[in-house]
Amino acid sequence: MHVIVATDGSPQSLAAARHLKSFADPQKITTISVVAVIRPLASVAFADEISEAEPPGPGEGAGSFRDAAQGAVDAVAAVFDDWGPSIDKQIRSGSPAAEIIKLANQHDAGLVVVAAGGRGISDAILVGSTAQRVQHYAPCPVLVVRPAPRTRKGAQPKV
Repeated sequence: MHVIVATDGSPQSLAAARHLKSFADPQKITTISVVAVIRPLASVAFADEISEAEPPGPGEGAGSFRDAAQGAVDAVAAVFDDWGPSIDKQIRSGSPAAEIIKLANQHDAGLVVVAAGGRGISDAILVGSTAQRVQHYAPCPVLVVRPAPRTRKGAQPKV
C-alpha cells in the first residue's frame, strides 16, 4: 500500500506522521510519499516550524519557500527512518488539497494522512480547509489527525 503524508511545516503535521507510525503495520506499507505544497503567489511564506534548520538572523533573507518546504519534508520523512517502507519526498506547487489528491491518484494510494489545525485563524476554519477538501475528494481513505485539545490554565481536562 502506498501512503501519502502531507506536511505544511506545522508541528501538527509532524504529529500526524508520528500517529501513523504508532499504529500502522510497516509490513503492509510499500512506500510513503511525504509531500509539501507551496502555494504560488502566496503572500505568506511556507513556514517550517519542525526542522532543525536555523532561522535566519537579522538582515538575512528568509530563504526560499522551497527551502522551507524541503526542511519540513525532511523532518517528517525522518520520522520513518529505518521503519521499513521506502520514502519518497516531494515538493509541489499549487493548491495543497488539489496537489495531495492528484498525488494520491497518481500513486493509487491506499491512505492519505493530513493534519487538521496546522495553520490559520481557528480550529473551526482549519478543519474546514485543506483537510476537509482532501477528505471529501481523495480516492482513498484519509486519516485526519487533529491537534491535542488546548486546556486553559486551571481548567481540568475532560475525561
